[in-house]
Amino acid sequence: MTERPTTATELLGTEGFGAENLPYGSCRPVGSVTSGRLAVRLGDHALDVTSLLDGAGPLTPRARAAVEGRANLDALLATDHTVWTEVRAWLRGVVTDPAMTGTVRAAATPLAEVETLMPFTVADYVDFYASENHASNIGRMFRPDDAPLKPNWKHLPVGYHGRSSTIVVSGTDLHRPKGLRPEKDAGPSFGPSRRLDIEAELGFVCGGSAPQGEVSLKSAAEEHLFGVVLFNDWSARDIQAFEYVPLGPNLGKSFASSISAWVVPWEALGSARVPAPPRDEPLAPYLDDTRAEPYGLDIALEVLIDDQRVSTPPASTLYWTAPQMVAHMTVNNATLRPGDFLGSGTVSGTEPDQRGSLIELTWGGARPLTDATGEDYSFLRDGQRVTLRGTAPGPDGSVISFGECTGTILPAT
Repeated sequence: MTERPTTATELLGTEGFGAENLPYGSCRPVGSVTSGRLAVRLGDHALDVTSLLDGAGPLTPRARAAVEGRANLDALLATDHTVWTEVRAWLRGVVTDPAMTGTVRAAATPLAEVETLMPFTVADYVDFYASENHASNIGRMFRPDDAPLKPNWKHLPVGYHGRSSTIVVSGTDLHRPKGLRPEKDAGPSFGPSRRLDIEAELGFVCGGSAPQGEVSLKSAAEEHLFGVVLFNDWSARDIQAFEYVPLGPNLGKSFASSISAWVVPWEALGSARVPAPPRDEPLAPYLDDTRAEPYGLDIALEVLIDDQRVSTPPASTLYWTAPQMVAHMTVNNATLRPGDFLGSGTVSGTEPDQRGSLIELTWGGARPLTDATGEDYSFLRDGQRVTLRGTAPGPDGSVISFGECTGTILPAT
């Protein structure tokens, strides 16, 4: 009996990182100072995309030019969804073709031997506020005598324009930020944040161009949403509280935001699509998705602090979807360009252990968490390491993993 040839997926793939996923990243050898190389992840290996081109099936010249010799996703994001689909289909064919197993093995480097870099260059960045549970918790905490949600919240996806240059890749440590902090019965003081927080979010990576703006819901989903990452939008709650009126966050948010190193393709999440929660208010036509295909995402998040799990936020509960965010961002004729990035806002579920921020988990510090040593804390201490993880259902019972998004708090400079 002749033994069936082995595919690269069978040889290298792991649960969460099989042929169903193949997320993109940028890697270089540990200790190297060279620029990165565009890679895809298969199991615990990074596959150099350029090396896979040797002996592989044909790509159109446009698709090949978008990936060959590239350091990251920038050139691919600058094309369009037809090229993204072509490249993804080619990659899936390569890792599942027994004739290509030798080529894949030659292109594979164990993750322990590579440094992951920013997978794309962030263009513009908008952070939204899409979780009704999170927004309601914050409202109850800070406005106990008013309605939890502001009147506009269910009519549009609230957001603010953030600082793209301080979005960093997973594994980048950050210094505690400094700024003006409110003081009880006195003027503000200046110093390191005393209420440093996390925000467990999803990040949506956009591609293609819409120089005219006004991207429709359908076009947003089909033509401009390239992929998804885990996103920790760190927040200095005390600095933010003093500065944000009337124009919104600045220093309390702009010091750092972390993304996971591997961009899960939007196409890989077809089995994770779920309907958005029921709408309580009629939506303006440009946001009305009541007759659209499901575009919520069933992504299960985990938040760990020093390897202790503190929360499991479900992204399926997000009230506003990624296509709605793109449509809203561009409806005023704002342009969309390759590398535009959208944060979902903190993801929180209905249960206390599903809240995606410490300010919610500890209810503003009134209900501290306890670490593995028995010490209580309400906000992040220097030296603590935060890890986000995420998984989604894939086709035929498979799992799509997002890997990890990590960062350790260093003392203020």
